[in-house]
Amino acid sequence: MLAPDPDRRWTYKDYCAWPEGERWELIDGVAYAMVPAPSRWHQEASSDLLYLFRRALEGKPRKVYAAPFDVRLGPAEADDDDITTVVQPDLMVFCKPERLDDKGAHGAPDLAVEILSPSNPQHDTLRKRKLYEQHGVREYWIVDTANRRIYRMNLEGGRFGDPLEAGNGETLQSALFPEIRADIDALFPPPPPAPHP
Repeated sequence: MLAPDPDRRWTYKDYCAWPEGERWELIDGVAYAMVPAPSRWHQEASSDLLYLFRRALEGKPRKVYAAPFDVRLGPAEADDDDITTVVQPDLMVFCKPERLDDKGAHGAPDLAVEILSPSNPQHDTLRKRKLYEQHGVREYWIVDTANRRIYRMNLEGGRFGDPLEAGNGETLQSALFPEIRADIDALFPPPPPAPHP
């Protein structure tokens, strides 16, 4: 959903002044409202992947964060008045500590994960895929809880390659961090059987 004034170009400084109870992302100055409360399945996948990533990268010089966590994308020298893109990936891994500050991060994560929202999957599959590609995210995962699938894309020559897909009975391994391996059946346990009438 767009902000009330879609013709205005918003900045990170504007974003910081908005009410705390609302969640927004800025992409090229356009404000997009985030889903007020993610679904139970979204939250389960997010917490399970966060645990998996942290355990796999324990003791390594990597930082793993989960939303809400502001990632400001733009030139390193840009100040708050000039930054027009702020996103909150569901999960992210940073290799470069200089990109982290007290506000979150200024610069792209090395790995970003988005868990699809059934109400607007194009936001992650099209808009944010293009954005992450432009800003040099080296690996991008799209998690589809409804269909029990994960898609992994890696940056090759400045563009994301074809998605690698993992589904039932399969394991998805990170190309960037081989120690991260997601077992699809463990991540998406089958739903309980329907009760008999």
